[in-house]
Amino acid sequence: MDRLWILRNVPTAVSAFAPVQRGRSHLKEICPGIYKKGKDLLTRNLNPGFRVYGERLIRIGENEYRVWNPFRSKLAAALLKGMPCVNFRAKKVLYLGAASGTTVSHVSDIVGSNGWVIAVEFSPQVFEQLLKLAERRENVIPILADARHPEQYEEIKNDFGPMDILYQDVAQPDQDDILLKNSVFLKEGGQALVAVKSQSIDVAEKPEVIYKRFEKKIKRRFKIQFSTDLRPFHKQHRFYLLRH
Repeated sequence: MDRLWILRNVPTAVSAFAPVQRGRSHLKEICPGIYKKGKDLLTRNLNPGFRVYGERLIRIGENEYRVWNPFRSKLAAALLKGMPCVNFRAKKVLYLGAASGTTVSHVSDIVGSNGWVIAVEFSPQVFEQLLKLAERRENVIPILADARHPEQYEEIKNDFGPMDILYQDVAQPDQDDILLKNSVFLKEGGQALVAVKSQSIDVAEKPEVIYKRFEKKIKRRFKIQFSTDLRPFHKQHRFYLLRH
């Protein structure tokens, strides 16, 4: 896939340059590329001096880090809720439901310059913000498409090969079907991370019943390695770590 073709006619990104807070050390790497300082999660900024969503920037030694807000990112929330370490470093990630790029930007930090984040978003309005993010991050490939129809971006198989990680955060009633359809891009033994919003599936059904039904269906192709409720960060969400 020609990245220049994807990004052509994109308006110049609005500068998000921000003053950097100086910090002391006491930084612990809890997973490759994911750090903890006190109660905060951080990722090393791939685009130093620039914020994405108003997050704090902290400089420690020669490096700049971005504070990862768990109230804005379900992946950060899952990590704080005890999800086992997932190695994103230098990996190929298919990200479904990229939105404006809040979590995408942190995954971009983590995979680094030797990895890729294939970011799929359906809304044209939100996609404009994702395009601006991709202008400053060469490892982000934005695709305007419907995750319910993976044939719209099937060319990524030829351009990138099998994905190491599939990340899904789509608030649709058929979240289980979307995951199963897109599993064709995931390598055997690869991992999937899925945020399931019960209210998007059935507002009248109890969340526990919805989650059980989701688990039963996706077990056709995935083994559940970990799951957790995301409260207090996100209501009516359950997060899954799966093995293909």
